[in-house]
Amino acid sequence: MNTRFRQPALPTMMLACALVLAACGKDSSPSAPAEMPPPVVGVIVTTAESAPLVTELPGRTTPFMVAELRPQVTGIIQKRLFTEGSTVTAGQTLYQIDPSTYKAAYDSAAANKARAEANHYNAQLKAERYAELVDIEAVSKQANDDAIAALKQAEAEVAAARAALDKARIDLDFTRVKSPIPGRIGRSSVTPGALVTANQPAALAIVQQLDPIYVDLTQSSADLQRMRRDVASGKISLVGEDIPVQLILEDGSLYEESGKLAFSEVSVDPGTGSVTLRASFPNPDGALLPGMYVRARMVQGQSEQAIMVPHAAMSHDQRGSSFVMVVNAESKVEPRFVQTRGVQGDKWIIIGGLAAGEKLIVEGLQKARPGILVQVQVIGTPQSATPEQAVASARAANRD
Repeated sequence: MNTRFRQPALPTMMLACALVLAACGKDSSPSAPAEMPPPVVGVIVTTAESAPLVTELPGRTTPFMVAELRPQVTGIIQKRLFTEGSTVTAGQTLYQIDPSTYKAAYDSAAANKARAEANHYNAQLKAERYAELVDIEAVSKQANDDAIAALKQAEAEVAAARAALDKARIDLDFTRVKSPIPGRIGRSSVTPGALVTANQPAALAIVQQLDPIYVDLTQSSADLQRMRRDVASGKISLVGEDIPVQLILEDGSLYEESGKLAFSEVSVDPGTGSVTLRASFPNPDGALLPGMYVRARMVQGQSEQAIMVPHAAMSHDQRGSSFVMVVNAESKVEPRFVQTRGVQGDKWIIIGGLAAGEKLIVEGLQKARPGILVQVQVIGTPQSATPEQAVASARAANRD
């Protein structure tokens, strides 16, 4: 290449190098990026308090007593003496079976009893007379013995006649089919003119006593075992034998009358693994009918050191275990698995896994990842620390 074209390029290259060096000189000492402050989370300081342990269980209503009406004698139904679905009283006649043959049998038994009593009277007089004559040897001892035997036979015939009369009277009374209990009667399975037989398998009608009424509740055996362990360890205490129960109807409304726990089944259902609890409720207006699905709420125990946790602070993992987030002494987020025992209002009742005086995160949970530093803001108090102070506090905690 010609030297005339190479010489002018040298000053240009030197100028370009100087500009690059000048630019590099300006950025030779860049400033460090500003450190981000830890996220702010809202916490409450937990306190221990006394709390009832409320359990809500599913159940169904069942009658207090049930009577299936069946005839005790065979005959034709003459009358039906009730209105289906009405209320009946104990001892009220509901059906009338044709009593004619049983009335005739009763009259015959009464006549036989009268004849037996007459024979007994005659045998008694003869035995008394022979007893006086045998002392003076006016009659033989054999004749006296025969008179005594005849008297005893007459007494036996009177007893048999009385039993036959009682049987005839019972059969005649059974022609009137009566209700053994008070309650409401359902539909009738027979009409007048129907032939019924003694002790037939099909019931004529069913009477159910609905005031009071039972509610059969189901509780898993695992829950009962856990409660027993908590009672044995002292976490909870029993409230006593007379446990009040509140009823929640199918539409979510609260039943006006309060009931009480009657008893607990002594065995576990092998099919469901649950135990049946039975509660009794007044039912004066008949609002509760047999077979209704309900939920019962009752206090099964009392915890003196319970921790009340708002619903917003409670989370659950994929296995359904309950846990909360707390801020530990190092200002770091720490997950804590807890043992719950129902709810009270808008709060969970915690009886294990959380102690009094801990900082429970209730706000900013989306920012509270386990292990990170956070700035604590106690709910209801003004923020007293700036972000810079929070960073310094966190660093000091880490050094400690």
